[in-house]
Amino acid sequence: MKIINMIPILAFGDAVGNDALAVHHCLKKAGYDSIVAADYVDERLGRDIAVSTEDLSFVEPEDIVIYHLSTGHRLNSRFGALNCRKIVKYHNITPPDFFFGYNKETVKACIAGYKEAAFLSDKPEFAFADSSYNKAELRKLGFGCDIEVLPILIPFEDYEKEPDVEVLKEMDDGCTNIIFTGRVVPNKRQEDIIAAFHIYQKYYNPKSRLILIGNHELIPAYYESLKEYVKVLGTKNVVFAGHIKFSAILAYYKSADLFLCMSDHEGFCVPLLEAMFFDVPVVAKDTSAVGETLGGSGILLPDADPLAAAGVMNRLLTDEALREKVLLNQRERLLDFDNGRIEKQLLARIGSLTGSGR
Repeated sequence: MKIINMIPILAFGDAVGNDALAVHHCLKKAGYDSIVAADYVDERLGRDIAVSTEDLSFVEPEDIVIYHLSTGHRLNSRFGALNCRKIVKYHNITPPDFFFGYNKETVKACIAGYKEAAFLSDKPEFAFADSSYNKAELRKLGFGCDIEVLPILIPFEDYEKEPDVEVLKEMDDGCTNIIFTGRVVPNKRQEDIIAAFHIYQKYYNPKSRLILIGNHELIPAYYESLKEYVKVLGTKNVVFAGHIKFSAILAYYKSADLFLCMSDHEGFCVPLLEAMFFDVPVVAKDTSAVGETLGGSGILLPDADPLAAAGVMNRLLTDEALREKVLLNQRERLLDFDNGRIEKQLLARIGSLTGSGR
């Protein structure tokens, strides 16, 4: 019996792909015959990291395929047709509405994702969901099998690596650094981050900087609209860092004074935990799974009002007692995502399904 973590796209720096690899490593470490299979693998990850799904004849009836579902893709239906034991790990599908007017292909992929997820609803014997929010979505899509909430496995040991020295020097200039990490796409609402930062910079702290970390080549029209928005506002020190190397991301986190998230749609939101790991206080809009992931830590905003957000940012950055209270709550919440705890939960469920008891 093999356990196969199957994923359409194994992309560099992508949370879904990272989770598939982390689940694979956990199973392999526990003694299972585990492999990763993908339709596309980013060359930066190495050619030997996964087998191709071009030919699925290697999947045998006694095998378990854990399918990481997050978008529309031809592999969705091919997974559904496999003769094997099936588990879905649901990472959420972004609603297509966010991409109307920006990218027709992305709209099509999201619409297809929901249709294909509904098609898969009666295929697996079990499902994992990253969050209760995602679990509820699976139920809406018609999944009747047992569903267990299993947070994303995050390799926190990687964050102990050396940060980029040049970025650290660049950020160490006396500016207050506000950061957000995430793809530059409409559901992340970088325009709302920029609006709040503009108010903060104009009325509270002119010596401040906003760093938006993430790939801005996915939806070029949205990226261009953000740059134009910054220009119209006249906001200074807004940095679009792009899809940068990991050491530079570490340096930005280490240099950050506050993490600001105004996203409208998240199935989990790994960067919230990254900010917690680096002891960066979090201010975030309470949407989708954001509040669940924070679990009572950070500061939640009821909406995207830039005036209110800027005031909260200033209070958190100037009130030491409040800042320390927020950081203490974040440190406690981060313990819930300890890899050992999540791996134990994963192995217990896989053990019950295989009868191995590992």
